[in-house]
Amino acid sequence: MRRDARRRISHLVLVTACLALAPPVHAFQITEPPEGATLAAGTTVTARVNLGKDAGIIKVRYYWYGERDEVLVEQDDSTATGSIVAPVAMIGSIEQDPPFGGPLNVPHDTIGPMRLLAVAEISRGRLGTRSVFDEVMVNVAPPAALTAIDFETEKPLQLGRAGQSSAFGHVDSMGKVFELPVIGEFADGVARRISSPASGTSYISSNSTVIKVLGDGLLQIVGNGKATITVSNRGRRTTLDVDVNVNDEPNEPPLADAGANKSVKAGSRVKLSGLKSRDPEGEALYYSWSQVRGNKVPLLDANNSEASFLAPTVSEPRTYRFKLRVTDKKGADSLPAFVDVRVEP
Repeated sequence: MRRDARRRISHLVLVTACLALAPPVHAFQITEPPEGATLAAGTTVTARVNLGKDAGIIKVRYYWYGERDEVLVEQDDSTATGSIVAPVAMIGSIEQDPPFGGPLNVPHDTIGPMRLLAVAEISRGRLGTRSVFDEVMVNVAPPAALTAIDFETEKPLQLGRAGQSSAFGHVDSMGKVFELPVIGEFADGVARRISSPASGTSYISSNSTVIKVLGDGLLQIVGNGKATITVSNRGRRTTLDVDVNVNDEPNEPPLADAGANKSVKAGSRVKLSGLKSRDPEGEALYYSWSQVRGNKVPLLDANNSEASFLAPTVSEPRTYRFKLRVTDKKGADSLPAFVDVRVEP
C-alpha cells in the first residue's frame, strides 16, 4: 500500500509538473508576419493568426496603418460619415488557407514602421457580434533606390504672410509646430512619404532662431526671418527656403500632459485627463485627443481637457494608446503627449 501510494504521489507530481510546463492558452493573435519583421513594399506575404481560446470567430479583417497615424479603423462601411475609415487590406474566413489568413499585400507606397491590425469578429448568437484584435509592428523597406526628394508645398515657403495665412492647419504664429510634407521619388516609379525620421529622414535648419528642428521631424516657428531647411535621406538631399513673418509677440508653446499610464477592467468607463497640461503664459488651452493604437474605440469629448471611452471586451490584456495635443490662443502647439491604457479581461 505504501508503494502504491508513493506511485500515485509520484504520478500526481509528474502530472502537475507537466501542467505547469504546458504553454498557456492565448487569445487571438497574429503569428505571421511576426513582430519586428522587415517586409518589402509591394510584395505579398502570408498572414496567419492563432485563434487561441476565442471561439466563434466569423471573419478577420486586416488593416495597415503607419506608426504615427491615428487609428482610423472603425467599421466595415468605408462610406461612413463622421470618421475616416481605413481601407480593409484583406478579409480572412474559415474557408481560406490558412484559416482566417492568406495572401496579404504590403502597401507599395509605404516606408518605415507600419502596424498590421487584425480585427476578429466573434458571433454571440442573438446578442450579435463582438470584436477582438491583435496588432504587430513591422518595418516596410522600399524595393528600389531613392532617386530624389521633394516637398509638397510652395517654394519658397512663406509663413505668416498675406494676413496671417494658414499653411499648415491653423494661423501661423510664434511657437507654432508643424510637419513638412516630404516625398521621396524611388527608382521603381513610386512616390513615398518620407517625412518621418523613422523612414531615414533627417532635418537641419540653417537658422535655429527662426525655425527650430524638434524631435520626430517636427519644426517650430521661433522667430521672424529666413531659414533654409535641409532634408537628407539615403544619401540624397534637398533644401527648402522658408520666410517667416508672423506676429513677433513672444510666446512660449504650451506643454501637453496626457496623464499616467493605467490599467482598467473591460467594460469600465475610462477617463483620459489632460488637466495637467499648461501654458507658460497662463493662457487658455484648446485640446485635441486622438487614438493611435488598438482597435478603434468611440472617444467622447475628444476636444475637451478630459475625454473618455468605454473599455471594450478583451480575452487577453490589450493596450490602447492615445495622443493629446494642446494649442494656446495665439496658435502655438505643444509636442504630442501619449498615454497607454491597458485593458484587462
